Amino acid sequence: MRVTPSDAPPVDAGAFQRAMATFEPFETNPVVAVAVSGGRDSLALALLAHDWARVRGGTIVALIVDHGLRTGSAREAADTHDLLARLGIEASVLCWSGPKPQSGLQAAARTARYRLLSGECRRRGILHLLLAHHADDQAETVAMRAARGSGLDGLAGMAALAERSDVRLLRPLLAVPRARLTATLLARGVAWIDDPSNTDLRFERARLRAAPARAAVASAAESGLRAAGERRLAEAAVETLEFDQAGAAIIDRTGFCRLGADLQVRLLSRIVLAVGGRDHAPRRDRAERAARRLAAPVTRGKSGKGQDFTLSACRLTLRQVPGGRRLRWIVWPESGRNGRQPLVPAAFFACGGRAATHVD
Repeated sequence: MRVTPSDAPPVDAGAFQRAMATFEPFETNPVVAVAVSGGRDSLALALLAHDWARVRGGTIVALIVDHGLRTGSAREAADTHDLLARLGIEASVLCWSGPKPQSGLQAAARTARYRLLSGECRRRGILHLLLAHHADDQAETVAMRAARGSGLDGLAGMAALAERSDVRLLRPLLAVPRARLTATLLARGVAWIDDPSNTDLRFERARLRAAPARAAVASAAESGLRAAGERRLAEAAVETLEFDQAGAAIIDRTGFCRLGADLQVRLLSRIVLAVGGRDHAPRRDRAERAARRLAAPVTRGKSGKGQDFTLSACRLTLRQVPGGRRLRWIVWPESGRNGRQPLVPAAFFACGGRAATHVD
């Protein structure tokens, strides 16, 4: 599809490098995956990531999910695959097979998409998955969450980096408006496919796009809120966390107790999300109760199993440091829940923590 050129400048290699630098360190000769739908946003991301990886002696793999929800979706996926091949980018089509739900279709499709993408990344041994969410998407997300009465984390929008048990989800374009991504493709002479569901008014995001004034809610404030919150969270993590070779998170109890209550809850939620391997953080009320438990005074002689409990597929155990009096909470994947090695949360090691075992 073609559109009339705008005054928005294309995203150049320097701008994309600066965006990716916030997620460092990467492996030597990095291999990264990019979720590509064939639309302008993900195609622009694929091209930018392709150039970025080549400079570093690496490569990308484009992963195309065919949800099978529309007539012609298989043809569109094949056309996108062929386009990427002509651009020198390896691509693979992943199909969502089986029965589709009659209600909650978009949520089910999103769950299936992430399952297929993360599963393919794990099969290929790829740690990083790039997603093409951009500034316009972020503003819409904030507006929708505000309409639902979301709390502070919800109103902060999508995270630029999110940990899953199989993969790191990176969103390097969150500060980039869609107009610049369109300009990037126009400057390169690359066509794209617009997904009809983007204008289907049965879906909340499409309805929001039909009322653009609503989509602009607090976008500037959101950006500052997210950046400040992530910075405080990363600093708290570096001060209080360690990770052992078995993938457990070790929380220094004294350092945890020094944090404010809200930061304690957010840090604990991020830890169990990474270690437990679930798709969502624990409910706020459960995380608050657990955080209070981590910071509660410890009765003499009860620093062992009597203090242990579980939270969101994790087992939390209070133990004394060998040879000393310092206490620490150890967060493990709960037995039988997450049989695979969890990732070291990238938000922690990338902000100055101990070197990650999965980075060459």
